[in-house]
Amino acid sequence: MSNPHAGSDFDDFLREEGIFEEVQAGAIKKVVAAMIERAMAESAISKTEMAHRMATSRAQLDRLLDPSNSSITLATITRAATAIGKKVSISFEDLRPVKAGSPRNRERSTCAGRSASPVSRRRRPSTS
Repeated sequence: MSNPHAGSDFDDFLREEGIFEEVQAGAIKKVVAAMIERAMAESAISKTEMAHRMATSRAQLDRLLDPSNSSITLATITRAATAIGKKVSISFEDLRPVKAGSPRNRERSTCAGRSASPVSRRRRPSTS
């Protein structure tokens, strides 16, 4: 019995399973939450103070900092960034082409981009 995923990478597997975007969003949210928590710690900002600076509740801040809660708006990210003395910067990078046999290939939109973040996968040059 041969492995149907032999020669493919993890992104291809996630696309075939139909969960690539969901996993990508979850990874980005985890990084955003970690960046905010790190900045809060470096600036000695408590959760109570952070919520006050953001003009929101502690419960809302806890949802923002919860890495498993991927629901987050740009407005919330912007308020959090401002509260820690930062600004938001978003960039896009080209997606790697989907393999011709992939079932998701037919469903792709014409917009070839994704959010670039510290979780973006960087391909290393082959050593062979």
